[in-house]
Amino acid sequence: MNLFRNLLFLITLALAGALVAQLLVQDPGYVLVRYGGYDYTTNLPKAVLLLVGVLLALWLLWKLVTLPFAAWRRQRDRRARARLRDGLEALHLGEWSRAEKLLAQAADDESSAALRVAAVHAAAARGDDAAVARQLDALRSTPGAYAVAAAEVAMADGRPADALVVLDDPAAQPLPPRALALRGDALAALGRAGEAYGLLGALRQQQAWPPAQLQRREAAWAEATLREAADANALADRWDALPTALKTEPAIVGAYATRAAAMRWDDAAAKSIEQALDARWDESLAALYGRLPVTEGAGRREARRANAERWLQKHPSSPALQLTLARLRGADQPWPQVETHLTRALAHGGGAEAWEELGHGYAGSGDDARARLAYANALRVARGEPAFELPGRDLRQRIGDEAAIEERDDHGVPRLRG
Repeated sequence: MNLFRNLLFLITLALAGALVAQLLVQDPGYVLVRYGGYDYTTNLPKAVLLLVGVLLALWLLWKLVTLPFAAWRRQRDRRARARLRDGLEALHLGEWSRAEKLLAQAADDESSAALRVAAVHAAAARGDDAAVARQLDALRSTPGAYAVAAAEVAMADGRPADALVVLDDPAAQPLPPRALALRGDALAALGRAGEAYGLLGALRQQQAWPPAQLQRREAAWAEATLREAADANALADRWDALPTALKTEPAIVGAYATRAAAMRWDDAAAKSIEQALDARWDESLAALYGRLPVTEGAGRREARRANAERWLQKHPSSPALQLTLARLRGADQPWPQVETHLTRALAHGGGAEAWEELGHGYAGSGDDARARLAYANALRVARGEPAFELPGRDLRQRIGDEAAIEERDDHGVPRLRG
């Protein structure tokens, strides 16, 4: 199509030239130029050629006059490109001083906010606060880029309050996606996770983070906002507003249950853990279930024991669940039964908490020697050191026997290996 169009243009141009030439041959015309008392006469073709020659001479003269300036501009552009190339390479290689110098010069040449931001990062990477402030001042003419760069520097220095002041400046509004993400992190760092959680819709819409990173922020902010709840009403509202999927996340459920228990909402705390464990098993929640306070009356302790025993049928090797049953039985069951659960917890890898509960039980039963040893083992295990051997063979044999339990049958009866 382009070839046909070009061919048509050339044919039309040739026809027009032939027509003009024919007209000039028939009547070459007459041109009179009168200047300074002199008359100059010629025909039209010669006048056109003379005009073209004069214009060509003027163009050549202009090129000769401007040639040094054009060469200087080309040289300056080459130097600017070299600074940009070398500055970005130095930034990648960690040559911070050289990178800052070259990028700042390139930013002056190009009047580029992006290059100035790179110079800010180079100065911040080498810890030169004065240079960072100088580069940021040069960036103030572009409020959006300045807000992002200044907030990044403040967050990296552990100054979320300063970052928030910069991001809330009216000149920086509306915030670009990167600034909005920084504002969410700053709010969360200042203990205002509820406000940060409220930004999730805008962050998701603007695609400020990849989906996986956004999900991690959502979970972390949801957990923090539950822990920050000032009263029971705020806690209930924040819990109810969470998506269903987050209400089974162990960290979030643990935060809600702990806060609810602190507000004496024992039943609500226990129910949240029960629902989460029924949906997805988690050892930390199973251990927390045993640590929650139990409101006396109406068979609440018995109901919790029943839940724990029901879970035990599906998770017989859970040390956290054995520890929870020991705690739930400790209030009104004989010590030997409680001790059995604790030995099973230790056999399946129970840590410092199981040893500490064992120490409490021995102390309560009057066995001070074993109580001291159990407490010492709790400290050693917490530090990652091996536990001391217990005196006698009775408890060690029982722990070994419990470790040999592989599974239970449908009636809850242990099956032993070998």
